[in-house]
Amino acid sequence: MRIRHLSMLSLLALSLVAAGCGDDEEPSGSGSASATPTAAAASCDKSSLELKTDGRLTVGTDKPAFPPYFEDDDPTNGKGFESAVAYAVAEQLGFAESEVKWVTVPFNSSYAPGPKDFDFDINQISITPQRAERVDFSEPYFTAPQAVIAPEGSPAQKATSLAELADKKIGVQVGTTSLEAVQASIKPTEDPQVFNDSNDVVRALDGNRVDAAVVDLPTAFYLTAAELENSKIVGQFAAPGGDEWGLLLEKGSGLTDCVDEAVKTLSDEGELKRLQDQYMGGESAPELR
Repeated sequence: MRIRHLSMLSLLALSLVAAGCGDDEEPSGSGSASATPTAAAASCDKSSLELKTDGRLTVGTDKPAFPPYFEDDDPTNGKGFESAVAYAVAEQLGFAESEVKWVTVPFNSSYAPGPKDFDFDINQISITPQRAERVDFSEPYFTAPQAVIAPEGSPAQKATSLAELADKKIGVQVGTTSLEAVQASIKPTEDPQVFNDSNDVVRALDGNRVDAAVVDLPTAFYLTAAELENSKIVGQFAAPGGDEWGLLLEKGSGLTDCVDEAVKTLSDEGELKRLQDQYMGGESAPELR
């Protein structure tokens, strides 16, 4: 899931935080399913890649870019989980850091149908069947649990189960998989209050207009530590079907197979796990059932 947050702490931006491309055509430049590893590797040679700009890998993400995914509102510095993942993928594809260009892509625009001005986008974008009809996704680079945040004095703070949250007023951001998770797992007795961005979600929590909000767990740790004084993480729960985040590419992109292979390699070699532990590990929250 994913939620965008437009407020800033010490000029650091935050946001919050919902496979496969679903396309039956063979990806451009790929061989048959029985292609040899040598042939597959040759098709992903840097000089053979289908790029938006020759010799340069263009990577998209939203602005502001916030912890723990990016640091100092600067995707180019390689700090933060998603910045580090993007550069690791770039390295797998043969690109030096100086050959990576970052562009700003609003979250809701990233998975809209049509041509893209980036080679891939990394922005806590959940892989969903609906989105996969319009864009390509790589293999997942992260699976995010959902989390419930409640401000001080909220009746939701004492909840120990999903059922105990059903009668609470819950806020979520529009267009996120958190909304789907609330409806499917918490099954609230009244419709969740849906906000355009996480600025509004945070204001609603601060103003006690909602009892709780649902975001992805890494964002919940940041929000409760830096943005919502005296709030707490009530607990975490798994999104139905798992909330898997993938690198997003233009539908039918000739680069999809190669980006997919890069993510698989990073996963197999343990690099994704290392980066996850470095930037998003170490915390825990009670599990809500």
